[in-house]
Amino acid sequence: MENERFRDSIGTVTNEGKRSWVYPKKPSGKLYEYRKYVSYILLAFLFVSPFIKIDGNQFLMFNVLERRFNIFGATFWPQDFYLFVIIMLIGVVFILLFTVAFGRIFCGWVCPQTIFMEMVFRRIEYWIEGDRGKQIRLNKQPWNAEKIRKKGFKWTVFFIISFLIANIFLAYLIGSDRLLLYIQEGPEAHLSTLISLLIFTGVFYFVFAWFREQVCIIACPYGRLQGVLLDNKSIVVAYDHKRGEKEKGRAKFKKNEDREASGKGDCIDCFQCVQVCPTGIDIRNGTQLECVNCTACIDACNQMMEAVDLPKGLIRYASEENIEKKAKFKFTPRLKGYSAVLFILISVLTGMLFLRSDVEANILRLPGQLYEHKENNMISNVYTYKLINKTTRDFEDVSFKLISHKGKIRTVKDHGILVPGNGLAEGTLFIEIDRSGLENEKDKVEIGVYSGEQLIETTTTTFLGPRSYN
Repeated sequence: MENERFRDSIGTVTNEGKRSWVYPKKPSGKLYEYRKYVSYILLAFLFVSPFIKIDGNQFLMFNVLERRFNIFGATFWPQDFYLFVIIMLIGVVFILLFTVAFGRIFCGWVCPQTIFMEMVFRRIEYWIEGDRGKQIRLNKQPWNAEKIRKKGFKWTVFFIISFLIANIFLAYLIGSDRLLLYIQEGPEAHLSTLISLLIFTGVFYFVFAWFREQVCIIACPYGRLQGVLLDNKSIVVAYDHKRGEKEKGRAKFKKNEDREASGKGDCIDCFQCVQVCPTGIDIRNGTQLECVNCTACIDACNQMMEAVDLPKGLIRYASEENIEKKAKFKFTPRLKGYSAVLFILISVLTGMLFLRSDVEANILRLPGQLYEHKENNMISNVYTYKLINKTTRDFEDVSFKLISHKGKIRTVKDHGILVPGNGLAEGTLFIEIDRSGLENEKDKVEIGVYSGEQLIETTTTTFLGPRSYN
């Protein structure tokens, strides 16, 4: 159909296949103010989190190189990977649940791409170049002194902010303490880190200075999920076509006109909702892939409705079913299913976190070594041990004791073992068990790890013995 052609291509590409640059009008209104508050809180959280410490641990850190992760001050190691799988599943199900219920609200209100683009870089652009009309005129005019000054200043500010963002992300990767140390020691001492930092700066600059809304439309896979997840009961930013079109469709507003009697819709065809859209779409065409639910069109439409003395809410958060049948939001079986899965995953994660020990103990037989006969009918096996401390406090005077069998454990070190906070201790130990206490040629033995007299972890390993025990 002719009026459905917009669905055959994205809104930022012309019929010739060229980039159609979007110049959104500066938004204003109640929802935009709410979005600013949410954005600034999230930005403050993003910039402050690497420098917050809980019991000496960075609040959030994702050190991939050293395979150490801090989440809300708790340290996680590669041995805790199963917890990350559960956390990621919870995040995915949570986003799916909210998408089914409220559409792409995450993109418009919480997504870092939208927050940085609309609340940082776009606002700087408005400050330097002016609103929509001034930006269009500036880009069309030749490269005179004014254009060079404004463009150069804007690009410089964009680069500085991109560099700052890259530093913050580096603080999440290597830790804020190490980042501050690198800054104190100067770039000459850490050229490889500086090069990586400049690469990330270039990526951020490219995204926010040029690629922009194309990230949401082309690169981000989340937008594609809308077609699968949304239904006519999902609440999205929607145009009330029943009220806006009525019998005779949209029409320009005329003073002292009785639109109710004329049969014209409440939409006055002012195009304010189109001009303010950061992805360049017409929300009146219905739910579209490009829409990020930023609510800019809601504010713009409400202001126009107020100006012409018509009821607000022509564009609003609503479901297709609500617009067509005035049906209220219902907790559908689909939402109940996602909620049940989310509840189960959160319960499993909670249980695993409570069962998670402070020390991870791994005791493995030394490869290629057979058992050894000792005096007094004792059989000895040699092992390597690795103790990983997941807390910030040191565990002193650590020792090993057999729980399942009678025997003894000897470490190479005569004195107690020290396992430092957020560190590890490793070495060699010997397990000796009386031959009469062995049942098979391979016995499972349980070992307790003690700090002084306190049991801090238990683990099992395999003990080799003779084939015949009689």
